[in-house]
Amino acid sequence: MTVMSQSADALLPVYRRAGACFTHGDGCELIAEDGTRYLDFVAGIAVNPLGYNHPVLRDAIARAVETGVLHTSNFYRTAPGEEFAAALVDHSFASHVFFCNSGAEANEGAFKFARRAMGPRPDKRDIVALSGSFHGRTFAALAATDRPQYREPFAPLVPGITIVNPFDDVALERAITALRTAAVIVEPVQGEGGVNVLPPAVLQDLRELCNEAEAALIFDEIQCGLGRTGTLFAYEQTGVVPDMVTLAKSLGAGLPMGAILMNERVAGAVRAGDHGTTFGGGPFVATVAHAQFQVLADPVFLAGVRQRGEWTAARLGELKARRAQVTAVRGLGLMWGIELAEPVQPVIERAFEHRLLVIAAGPNVIRLLPPLVISESELEHGLSILEQCL
Repeated sequence: MTVMSQSADALLPVYRRAGACFTHGDGCELIAEDGTRYLDFVAGIAVNPLGYNHPVLRDAIARAVETGVLHTSNFYRTAPGEEFAAALVDHSFASHVFFCNSGAEANEGAFKFARRAMGPRPDKRDIVALSGSFHGRTFAALAATDRPQYREPFAPLVPGITIVNPFDDVALERAITALRTAAVIVEPVQGEGGVNVLPPAVLQDLRELCNEAEAALIFDEIQCGLGRTGTLFAYEQTGVVPDMVTLAKSLGAGLPMGAILMNERVAGAVRAGDHGTTFGGGPFVATVAHAQFQVLADPVFLAGVRQRGEWTAARLGELKARRAQVTAVRGLGLMWGIELAEPVQPVIERAFEHRLLVIAAGPNVIRLLPPLVISESELEHGLSILEQCL
């Protein structure tokens, strides 16, 4: 047994990892220890929008390290977190931001804040999630996640959370009530659930139901936010303004960071001690995240994402027309799903052999999440490889 395999064996085997060990990255490519380059259509599961070795991130990391202050705890003020929070507020509906460390933490915190915002109404505590959803693997987030294979081994989960079909108006009206509902959580584009783009009309109906029930509407933009769909936030394309937005993945530029954006109604209900975090919004990660955010928020950058997204949509339409096993393609910006009439895992493995990284979104959907800096020529190269693997 090699030293490398011994090291790998020390990790808890909760992931089925591909064989290569990556040591470097450049642009939209990951580089294995033997020098093999892989075109990356995963981006760390939408975590690396600027790809690898980007000069903005290198400069920000150097600046953050030079201060000598990587952490102080949230008992004390530091400028990077406050400045980044202000930037998020300036670019969104929000009045306040809470920083944490991951997407699951952000959703857990949003559930708590929603219940707090309901005030002294002990029965108004229910959370409603939607079919096809994925909100995390911690207990409350898992209870809102529509993946039985993830949920069943860990039952009983947190009570008071219901999953409803977003296209069943009767079920939604029964589930979202003024008496019991504290919040509804929804992914505008469901990532793990198959890259399902929820129609704006559905989201607008949810907004109306939440207004009638005086419940908070939470948009989980952990995977689809921060430029992935071609606008800085996915909600901007829906005609709906939520009460909270949860962020993570792309937020920290590869460093662990999550956030909850909230309006004044929610923020005004939260008191000191209601929630907390040891590491959230620390000066090192906030410096790097803010530097990346300034790139992602640039209207010219976002226009480029939309342009490449339109190109990808057209190219995938051609792919579907040529390949009978492709039953559907769907997505926005640079977040796409290719649904097959067969399991996708063999295709993913063949793509890996041809030095293209893609992942699944369920058993029959190939998910494409390339870095947002990817070029049309790189997109064409990757999609050509993928078509060969079909």
